[in-house]
Amino acid sequence: MAVPSTPGPLIRRAHPRRTYTLTAVLSATALAATALVAAPAASARPATPAGRGAEARPTIVLIHGAWADTSSWSGEVKALRDQGYSARAIANPLEGLTTDAETVAYFLKSIRGPVVLVGHSYGGSVITNAAAQTDNVKALVYVDAAAPAVGETTGALSGSTSALNAPPETLFDNVPYPNAPEGTTNLYLKQEIFVEKFAQDLPARQSANLWATQRAASMAAFDTPSKYAAWKTIPSWYFISTGDQIITAESERMMARRAGSKITTFQGGSHLTLISHPAAVTEVIKAAIDAVS
Repeated sequence: MAVPSTPGPLIRRAHPRRTYTLTAVLSATALAATALVAAPAASARPATPAGRGAEARPTIVLIHGAWADTSSWSGEVKALRDQGYSARAIANPLEGLTTDAETVAYFLKSIRGPVVLVGHSYGGSVITNAAAQTDNVKALVYVDAAAPAVGETTGALSGSTSALNAPPETLFDNVPYPNAPEGTTNLYLKQEIFVEKFAQDLPARQSANLWATQRAASMAAFDTPSKYAAWKTIPSWYFISTGDQIITAESERMMARRAGSKITTFQGGSHLTLISHPAAVTEVIKAAIDAVS
């Protein structure tokens, strides 16, 4: 049936108390259509001002150390992501300082926007070199970590009272690997060293399981001199556990002071305080985030 162009007669429905006109229905439809045309499309709304939206928040990239993996950062990643931050823990090859840092630098260059770069243990040496090879790292956070100067090796920064100063045969199981530099092997921490010196503040069963799942680190990771010292130009924060027996608190304080880092001292803990007390570590990371956001 054709719709008349002039107002038509009343069209009655079955409901005895309601009467509708075709004209009224058409008028309502026309008004709704007019409103849709007049309203601005969502995509046409002004962009969030720079520095105020989620895009201005930095991405937090976390680098693990030797005899560990990305799961070391599970507590910190969960806490940061639960609070709305973008946090990524990426694999550190543990093959040699120069190439490990290059691998991390390539990843950093793939991120749009600012980065807060966090390193634990040998991962501190890696971030010290990786951050100097990109321009988006705005803060460095060292967690019971090494922060070498140019020419220094990670192995030389453990501290005079470090458990790693014992004879190597009492510390490591040495395993050859393909294409290794001459005289270089993969190092696995022996179980008693891992449980009693590396992760002594964790429950014994958890510590033993972490030992059983450790990733080997090449000797080259500890013997390669640092090419860069990014902490000279990038603001840094330092988390120091007084119970760390691998990189001693004394050595970490020396590195933190020469870097001009903001220092947080945690009483107790171990070299794996990032696992045993992730909330305390997360607070220091958040302080760095707040400073650059």
